Formats: sequence, C-alpha cells, structure tokens
Amino acid sequence: MEIKILAFDELTLYSLYELLQLRAEVFVVEQNCPYQDVDGKDKKALHVLGYQDHQLVAYTRVFKPGDYFENASIGRVIVKENARKYGFGKDIMNASIAFIEKEFKQDKIELSAQTYLKKFYNDLGFYEVGEAYLEDDIPHIKMIKN
Repeated sequence: MEIKILAFDELTLYSLYELLQLRAEVFVVEQNCPYQDVDGKDKKALHVLGYQDHQLVAYTRVFKPGDYFENASIGRVIVKENARKYGFGKDIMNASIAFIEKEFKQDKIELSAQTYLKKFYNDLGFYEVGEAYLEDDIPHIKMIKN
C-alpha cells in the first residue's frame, strides 16, 4: 500500500473527493449512521491516505496535541469494505502512529474507538480509558497509546 500524508491545503480536489466519498461510503451508508462528517476539523488535520493500485482503500486523519483532543490523536480510521482482509487497517494505523511520533515528537496518542474494534486497537498498543459512551448513536470508548 502506498501512503501519502497531506495537509488540507495540499489535497487535490480529486483526493479530497475520494476521501470524503470513502468516509461517507463506510460511516454513513455501511454503518447506517447519518451524521455530519464534514465537521470543520479537516482543515487542521493531516490526512493519511492509503492507496492500492491507485485506489484509496484506507484513511485516517491525525491531529497535533490540542487540535482535537488534549493529546495527539488519530480519527476517521477507515478501510474500504472490499479491502479489509489485507491488513490495510494496521498498515494505515502504523503509518499514522509513526508520523505522530516522528513529526509531532509525541508518544501519547488518543482516539475515540468504536467499541467493537477494541481488540484491533489493543493489538496496536492502545488501551481503554473510562467507560463506553455513545457517539452518533454508536458505542465508542476513549483509548490511549502511551
């Protein structure tokens, strides 16, 4: 998988369209969750795009400490449905973690995980903090990697 990490103003119209389409495909349509995906935070985020055969198959957005959560954070973690069996989720997460550690000089990373993905994040070194909560009517839990 080829990884590109771009600031908002480095995104082409085509790559912005691709990432918004993928986010809507999974978070809105597949998960049947109408919510405001375009939340104003994309402008502060760095966008981690994972391509396989020139198709966007995986994505995250990362934030410096204080830009979203108190700690550096990763959000909108997504893998295209027909690409989930290839390990792209771990690849895109490892690239996101490495970027935060190298570029932001941070080793404490926070995310809001859908609870059914706890083991996925545990395997990447994240642990649960606090109780589960609803975010857009989907159970989530705060997780930290330290």
